[in-house]
Amino acid sequence: MSLAIWGMTYLPAAGLCAPEIPEASISPSRSRPSQQLPQTFEAGGELIHILARTWEKVKDRVYAMGSVDVRYKNIRLFADRVEVDTKTKDVYAEGNVVLQSPDEVVTAASISFNMDSARGKLDRVQGRIQPNFFYEAGTLERKAEDVYSFTKSTFTSCTQPVPRWNFSCSRANFKKNDYVEMWNAVLKIKKVPVFYLPYFRYPLDSQRSTGFLMPQVGFSGPKGFTYTQSFFWAIARNMDATFNLDYYSARGVGGGVEYRYLFGGGVNGEARLYYFIFKNDPAKGPKPDNAFILRLNHNQPLPYGFGLVASIDYQKSFDFLREFDNNYRRALMANRSQQVYLSRSWSHYNFSIRGSVFETFFTQYDSSIKTIYLPQVSLNSFRVKLAEKLPFYFSFASSFNRWQYGWQSEYDAGKQRKSQSIGFSPTLSMPFSAIPWLTVNGNLTGNLAYYAQSYAPNTRRAIDEPVLNANYVISAEAVGPVFYKIYQAGWLGGDDPRLKHVIEPFFSYQYDSPVANADRIITAYGFFRYHQLSYGITNRFIIKQGEMPREVFTWGLSQVFYLAPEQSPLSVYKLEDGTVPRFSDISSYMRFYPGRKYSLDFSAGYNTYYKTLSSVRLSANLNSAADPFYLRLSWFKSMNPWYKSVLWDRHQIGLSGGAKIPWLSLDALAEIDFNIAERKMLYSGVSLVYHYQCLDFKADMRIFNFRDKPETQFKVSIGLGNIGKTTDFLGGMEIK
Repeated sequence: MSLAIWGMTYLPAAGLCAPEIPEASISPSRSRPSQQLPQTFEAGGELIHILARTWEKVKDRVYAMGSVDVRYKNIRLFADRVEVDTKTKDVYAEGNVVLQSPDEVVTAASISFNMDSARGKLDRVQGRIQPNFFYEAGTLERKAEDVYSFTKSTFTSCTQPVPRWNFSCSRANFKKNDYVEMWNAVLKIKKVPVFYLPYFRYPLDSQRSTGFLMPQVGFSGPKGFTYTQSFFWAIARNMDATFNLDYYSARGVGGGVEYRYLFGGGVNGEARLYYFIFKNDPAKGPKPDNAFILRLNHNQPLPYGFGLVASIDYQKSFDFLREFDNNYRRALMANRSQQVYLSRSWSHYNFSIRGSVFETFFTQYDSSIKTIYLPQVSLNSFRVKLAEKLPFYFSFASSFNRWQYGWQSEYDAGKQRKSQSIGFSPTLSMPFSAIPWLTVNGNLTGNLAYYAQSYAPNTRRAIDEPVLNANYVISAEAVGPVFYKIYQAGWLGGDDPRLKHVIEPFFSYQYDSPVANADRIITAYGFFRYHQLSYGITNRFIIKQGEMPREVFTWGLSQVFYLAPEQSPLSVYKLEDGTVPRFSDISSYMRFYPGRKYSLDFSAGYNTYYKTLSSVRLSANLNSAADPFYLRLSWFKSMNPWYKSVLWDRHQIGLSGGAKIPWLSLDALAEIDFNIAERKMLYSGVSLVYHYQCLDFKADMRIFNFRDKPETQFKVSIGLGNIGKTTDFLGGMEIK
């Protein structure tokens, strides 16, 4: 058998040359000097070649001294003194020991091992594990196949005479092509101790590997000293898990797990669970209730063509999310949801059934509105042509809904609105597109609805008295006449570049016939009748370079005119003279995409009655996060002119960007969000990563002014070779 020493690749001693052994075998002799002549000994059918200044054979043992070179199968051993048992293949060597196999070399002060089993022990060892992980150890011992133990050792992947970093530990285990695990590990930068870890595991495979990630430490005023540690478990090629621990010296401790999976047949998903235990500090008041966060996404194809989708986004406390989540946008979330969705499509039909709970929290009221659907069932058909020569199409929609809606206080008192209904809506449509510059579509829809509960006449008291309603809807929509003009645009470059400007006016009319007993129908958001005109215009600019056209600019305007305003969605608003408005806000949107990595989106709403903007939204992107430089801008302003209250007004601007600066070996991210209405900085953050040969230094500073207690947070972490940096479960912006 050949010796496979520890799955390691080591550097031989400088200037060491192994003399060649002649092909001819030399019969062994005993108790005589060799005068540098090679000797060959037979051992169990195998040959052991020994070259030394002097040698002596006593029974089964050969003693060699002076520049000894031992060769057995594909093993070469060099040392000052060697003792070989030709029967058991045991070898002991000392003095400038070099052990060499086809793909590895190790140096030591002394070695005791078996050349057949390759098990043994080395003292005062130096070497390299795999291509770029160097070590020194007091002792090295092989205990099992590809598993080795070290004592009093140091490890590093740096090649400098004084390594940029290294780990020293009291003992360690190594498994070939897998990991090095260390006990009482101390990380040193240059010669300065930085971290102490009772246990640490370093992956040797550049692929996904099980082990601890580098910890993250920090400080913030309200939370005190912080320590975050993650452990990654590569369960299998199709699944993994990350365990996370967060320690806040002033607030408590939290732990989480993220599990990701991908199975055959399209089954995939991820689950994240986090639990936080608050510290009991009587000086700061009553101990808050422990909090938890659960997030789940699951997709699974089922037999007979069905598909299952399940999702949960739930946190026990919105206050906890606002105070602890370091992702700015996620911290301000005010929604919880849980839903399971089962669907199937075949031929001309689609079937679905869903159970869901949606909840929105309002900070100003310290309460939430909850909507429950259990279940929602629908069976719909796609459009089917009725006759080959007639332009008529038929489709239908049917549903069964059981729902509840109300404030949490109403649920607690059992006074939430609830009902169940069955609906069926057949539609006959007639599209027309014979004229190239005009597209028209007409629809006639019948609505039949059965409500199991209703309001008592002239009251808002729900009773178990069913209501059956029927009405019809006539609608027609037209796009056109469409105008366009083509321009030669030399500034675009390329062969025969052209710019096409398309103008598309559009118009639609909808007549929703009156519904009997409309005031008795129980709904979550109100019952409205849509008798209206919608109109607008769209401008499109399309470039053609070669054979591929691309829309680079779009601008549109639209408005709705309500012919029956008293029953429209605007019926909840009143003008100063007490009448109901007929015109909706004028909506405008613009999209500009000059290139794949450049975009500008703008939308606005203008209220014609109060002559003011009701909303403005701007989003601009330059490059993507994967590019050396990127920038993102978002601006949002909204107000409700119908209600003169700052409660409904919002005006914020956000800016984020990143840059990779090779000549400085630096990656940087920055983000700010500013409340223009209150003239207050809500959030700002900077994240820097400095690449220093074998090391990655990461530093974060974030300021959370939107929290009840404004917080300035500092965090640092270090990346080493194959070991990634810990990212906490409640983390914010990151640099990969």
